[in-house]
Amino acid sequence: MQIEVKGRNVTVTDELRECVQRRFEKVGKQVSSLAVLEVELSEERNPANPDSHVAEATLHLKGVTLRAREASRDAKHSINLISDEMARQVKRHRDKRRGRREARAPEPAVGFEPPMAEPPGGAAAAY
Repeated sequence: MQIEVKGRNVTVTDELRECVQRRFEKVGKQVSSLAVLEVELSEERNPANPDSHVAEATLHLKGVTLRAREASRDAKHSINLISDEMARQVKRHRDKRRGRREARAPEPAVGFEPPMAEPPGGAAAAY
């Protein structure tokens, strides 16, 4: 999985970049290596809102895009929140795909016995 970390009104330090990579390792093991994760860190400048550090994550998978957005007082806490949310979404997506694949697959007949051949001369001849 490729991870892109961007900052809006925030300088992205190596520490934040490592935090993002460490938190999203779990998600990276569950998705394809071709998946692209974009994490955007920003700081809102509203003095009335104490939750000013915002983290947004967008995960581009084959055929679907998953998004998460969280805000808190600390950038690392926001990263932790979006990684948990993204892990939940990825797990749900994988379960849905697995369920669809299993529903489409033909089920083998368990305990199926072919009908018994009638004795020569038909069923009435046996009596």
